[in-house]
Amino acid sequence: MQPKLTKAIVILASAGLLALYQHFQPPANSGGQAKAPAASVNTASGGQQADDYPQAVAKIRQSATNPDAKFWTTVSGEVVKLLKDDREGSQHQRFLLKIAPDITLLVAHNIDLAERVPVQIGGEVIISGEYVWNNRGGVMHWTHHDPQGRRGGWIEYHNQRYE
Repeated sequence: MQPKLTKAIVILASAGLLALYQHFQPPANSGGQAKAPAASVNTASGGQQADDYPQAVAKIRQSATNPDAKFWTTVSGEVVKLLKDDREGSQHQRFLLKIAPDITLLVAHNIDLAERVPVQIGGEVIISGEYVWNNRGGVMHWTHHDPQGRRGGWIEYHNQRYE
């Protein structure tokens, strides 16, 4: 019984270390685009064309079977559920966004680096950030400016951009 317990503890510790390591990794494709920090900016979708959203949805759909999928994209959708903030490490505002009838993404917006977005269920948002695969549809994160000047994202809600 003791060797099984030791093995279980080692596996759990390894999984915890891996999760911690991944949490503190910068997003892929940093691209070097520097953005100045901003709480919110009046805008009208910042040059993103409505025709681009179906392409983003198609790419996310294609990534459903690729656990290594990780890329920058811009999507639009409806807020379908507000979740409790993640308060471990960097604090994140969390909500679910339906971008297609068969795709719902978790949005994890860092509220240590950006202003909380006053989203409500049923609200339409446009999000630019890094998509990362998970077995529930995926996560959009890095939806804020990057304090180190690398590529950053944003969330638009009611014609306000939150970076």
